[in-house]
Amino acid sequence: MVFGPLQRSSNDVSARIIARVMSIPNHPASFADIPGLRARALNLRRKMMAMASGKGEGYIAQGLGIADCLAAIYFHELRYDSANPKWADRDRFVLSTGHYSIAIYAALCEAGYLEESELPTYGLNGSRLPMSTFDDVPGIEVVGGSLGHGLGQSVGMAMGLKLDGSSARIFCEISDGELDEGSTWEAAMAGATFNCDNLVALIDCNGIQADGPVTVKIEPVADKFVSFGWTTEEVNGNDMTQLVDALARMRVKDSKPKAIVMRTTPGFGVPTLMKRERAHFVRVDNSEWAALIAELERENG
Repeated sequence: MVFGPLQRSSNDVSARIIARVMSIPNHPASFADIPGLRARALNLRRKMMAMASGKGEGYIAQGLGIADCLAAIYFHELRYDSANPKWADRDRFVLSTGHYSIAIYAALCEAGYLEESELPTYGLNGSRLPMSTFDDVPGIEVVGGSLGHGLGQSVGMAMGLKLDGSSARIFCEISDGELDEGSTWEAAMAGATFNCDNLVALIDCNGIQADGPVTVKIEPVADKFVSFGWTTEEVNGNDMTQLVDALARMRVKDSKPKAIVMRTTPGFGVPTLMKRERAHFVRVDNSEWAALIAELERENG
C-alpha cells in the first residue's frame, strides 16, 4: 500500500497513474506533490512540538531539522502498509539515531501506525514512546539507542532482501556524528562490496553533537562516500524539491549503494530554536512553549 497525496487524489489521470504504480512491485509515486509534502512536514513539526511541550524537553531540534526528509520518505518514496507493519515486501526505514525518536513517532502517527492520542506520552515513564526508540513500536525496524550501528544493520537487511529476490529497499538515516564511528565506515565498505543498490543512506549533517559542534574533521562527507564506492549526492535537507529529486535519482539499479548527504538546520521552522547554540537536547520552560508553537505557525503560515 502506497501512502501520500497521489493515492488520495480523485482525478482520473491520477487514478490511472496509481494503477500503473501499484502494478509495478515496489515502485514509488510517479510524481511529487511538493506543496502536499511541505504540508506533511509542517504536520510532523506540529506533532513534535506538541510532544516536546508535554515533556518539557527532548531532541526537538534534530526532529525539526529532519522533518522534510521524513515527509519525503513516508509520503512519496516509501512502500509500506501501516495495517501490516511486518509486511514482507515493505521498504524499511531504519532510524540509526534512536534519539531522533520524536521525529519518527510523528511520522508514524501521520502515516497511520500510531494514534495521535498516544503522542503526549512521549518520554514518560511506562510509555512505549521513549526518547530513544524501542522496536516494539509498529513501524520501528531497529533499536537505535547505541549509535553507529544502523548502517551495518541496513547493509545486512539489504543483502538479505537481495538474496530473497525481493524488490524492497532500505532507507537508513544516520547522522554526521555517527561518522565518528569506525563501524559506520566498515558498513560503507561492505555495502559497496556486496553491491547493495537497494540501500539508500540518508546522512543528516546538522553539525551538532552532544556538547556542541561536531568536533572530528569528517568533511568532505560526500566525497568520502564516493571514494567508498557509493552513488552520492549532496542536498539542502530542508528543501523539499531537492530531496525529492535526489530520491528519484537514487532509484537507479547500478550495483552501488546510494547516499544522500543532507545539510539540515537544527530547529528548522522555529527561529528561536534555530539560534540555540546548544541544541542537541533542548529544555524549555512551560511558559515558553506556547510562544514557540505560535512561532512555528507564524513562520510557516
